[in-house]
Amino acid sequence: MKFFEKILNYLLPPHCPICEKQILDSGAVCGECFGKLDFIPNSVCQFCGKPLPYKEAKVCASCLKKPPLYTCARSVLKYNEISKAIILPFKHADAVELAPLLSQWMNSRYSDLIITSDCLIPVPLHTKRLFKRKYNQSALLAKNLAKIHHKSYLPRVLRRTKNTQSQGHMNANKRQENIKNAFQVSNSQQIKNKNVLIIDDVLTTGATVNECTKVLLKAGAKQVNVLTLARVIKE
Repeated sequence: MKFFEKILNYLLPPHCPICEKQILDSGAVCGECFGKLDFIPNSVCQFCGKPLPYKEAKVCASCLKKPPLYTCARSVLKYNEISKAIILPFKHADAVELAPLLSQWMNSRYSDLIITSDCLIPVPLHTKRLFKRKYNQSALLAKNLAKIHHKSYLPRVLRRTKNTQSQGHMNANKRQENIKNAFQVSNSQQIKNKNVLIIDDVLTTGATVNECTKVLLKAGAKQVNVLTLARVIKE
């Protein structure tokens, strides 16, 4: 397989998905673009994973006011112009060859979160959106991460029963209302008394993963954590 990949790379040289510069291997980024990626530091809110201005701080103001239902959420990258350039093609433009690289970044940073989980569940797409997009980018990440650590990968346990509107233009309150009652657990026995890890590509306000957590806990999950590739940071 590697031989044919080398032949293909020779005939059709791969390019960095961010800057389009020619690189040696497909499904990778060039060194210059990698250096520009904004990785989230270690000093974050113990609940939602938002970066905190002081190392002494443990919880952000939002979580002090209203803690999320999940135990903790962690993300690898800040969602900005440079990370968008690799996430959006992966999410919307069939760049599925990036899945191994992106999941490896998630694993390198938060392997402990995966190791302590019993099963990995991707945030699901509604069947109409899945049919249109042809794949669920969060499921690709979850499948790779589960394979690395030999964990249960459960893509069908959590179902999106409500075809929600696109949330890109919505504020936190509208997102919460839009996603309310949008998910359902299809087989509670698979998650009963289990430590569940939700996998998604981007965390914005946390409304989606919080709603997922609600139905998973109601169905008997022992604990729910969240791991995403990136998250929106509002200054």
